[in-house]
Amino acid sequence: MSSTGTTGAVAWYRSLNRTQWKALIASNLGWTFDGFEVFALILTVGAALHQLLDPSQYKLIPAYAGAVIAITVFGWGLGGLLGGILADYIGRKWSMTLTILAYSLLTGLSALSWSWLSFAVFRFLVGLAIGSEWATGASIIAELWPDHARGKGGAFLQCGYPIGSIIASTVWVLIGTSGPSAWRYMYLIGVLPALITFWILLNIPESPRWEQSNQRRRAAHELRRQGAALRGEDAAMVRFTLVDMFAEPAVRMRLILTFVMSLSVTIGYWGVSTFVPSYVGSVAAGVGLAAQRWVGLAGLVQNIGALCGFFCFGFLADMLGRKPTTFFYYLLCLILTPIVYLWVKEIHLLLLVFAVYGFFIQGVFSWTAVWLPELFPTRMRATAAGFIFNTPRLISAIAPLIAGSLIVGLGGYGKTASIIGMFYILGLIAVPFLPETKGTPLPEADTLAEPQASGLQQKTA
Repeated sequence: MSSTGTTGAVAWYRSLNRTQWKALIASNLGWTFDGFEVFALILTVGAALHQLLDPSQYKLIPAYAGAVIAITVFGWGLGGLLGGILADYIGRKWSMTLTILAYSLLTGLSALSWSWLSFAVFRFLVGLAIGSEWATGASIIAELWPDHARGKGGAFLQCGYPIGSIIASTVWVLIGTSGPSAWRYMYLIGVLPALITFWILLNIPESPRWEQSNQRRRAAHELRRQGAALRGEDAAMVRFTLVDMFAEPAVRMRLILTFVMSLSVTIGYWGVSTFVPSYVGSVAAGVGLAAQRWVGLAGLVQNIGALCGFFCFGFLADMLGRKPTTFFYYLLCLILTPIVYLWVKEIHLLLLVFAVYGFFIQGVFSWTAVWLPELFPTRMRATAAGFIFNTPRLISAIAPLIAGSLIVGLGGYGKTASIIGMFYILGLIAVPFLPETKGTPLPEADTLAEPQASGLQQKTA
C-alpha cells in the first residue's frame, strides 16, 4: 500500500465489494450498541444507585459503583471467552446474530431492577452477552477484508464503540435531568439493537475462510471416527479450540504476549476511565455547575476523541505498521493519565484534555481488532481473539472495585488514577516481541511460523 492509501492505481476503498462493506456495517453496529450499553452503565450507575440504595449508604456509592462495574466486566470477560469459542464452531454470522439479540433483551431487563443486587445480576448477564459479540465481528472483518486494507477495517469496526458511547452521552444529556428514573429509560432504549439481527441474517454471508476451516474440521473428525491416526493440522482440527491455542509453541508465545498487552490496557481503562463521570461531576459541583450536564459533556468529548483515535489507528497501522502504532498509543496512555487526574482542575480545560485522553486511552484498543486476528489461524481465530480481548477482564474486573476503594481511602481520584495507569508499562514491554503483520496474508497452520510474507507473496496477495 502506498502512502496515499491506494493499491496500484485504485484507491483502497474502491477495491472493496458490497459484501465486505456490509460485513463492516454489521460488525460496527454490533459494537456501536455494545458501546452504548457499556457507557450507559458508566453514566447512570451513580444515579441508579442513588435510587436503589438507602440514603444512609450514599457515602459508599463509589464502592458500590465499583462493585457493579466489576461484576459487569467479569461477565464480559467470561462471555467473551465463550463467544469466541461459539463463533469458531457455529460460524461468524449466527454467533453475531445470537449475541446481539441476547444483550439487547437483557439490557431492557436492567430497567426493571429493584435493588442494587438485582441491578448487579442483570449487569452480569448483559456483560456475558456483550463480551460474546466482539470476537465474531473482529474475525469476520479480518477474514473478508483484503490484506492492504485490513487495518482500516479493524479500526472502523472499533469505531463503533465510541459512536455508541457518544449516542449514550447525548441521550443522557437530554434525559439525565428528567427525574430519578431517567437511568431506567437509558436501558429501555438499549432494547432497540435487537432489530438489526434480522438485517444481519438477510444480508451478511458466512465467512468463506470459516466455512473452509469448518469443512476441514468435519473431515478430521470423520477420519478419527474411522480410526485413522491423525497428524499435523488434522490432529489440531479435532482439538478443542481453547486447548489448541496452548498446544503449539508459536501460538502459545503470541497468546502470552497479547494477553499481557490486553491485561495492561484493560486494567488501565476500567480502573481509571470508569470514574470519569464521578470525577468530572465532583469538579463541576465544586464550582457550582450542574454535575449531570457536565458529566454528559465530558463523556461526549472523550468519546469524540476516542472515535478520532480509533479512526487514525487504522490508517497509521496500514501506513507505518502495527507495532510502532500500538507502541505510540500505549506510551501516550501512560503519560496522559497523571496529567488528566492530577494537574488539570479548570472545568473547561478539563473537557479539552479529556478529548485528547479519549483519543489514546480508548483508541489504543484498536490494536485488538487490527493486529490480534492477524496472529492466529482461522480454526482458532475467534477463540483466540475472544480469549485475549475478554479474558483479562476476568482479572481486571477487580480494577474498578479496587479503584473505588482507593478513591474512598485516599480521598480523591488523582493518586488512584496515577497508580492504576502504571499498568500501561506492561503493554510497552510486550509490543516489541510480536511480529509485524502489516500487509501480510492471514496466517494458517502452515504459515504461522513465518509471519513476514515475502515480497512476492505480498504482491500476489
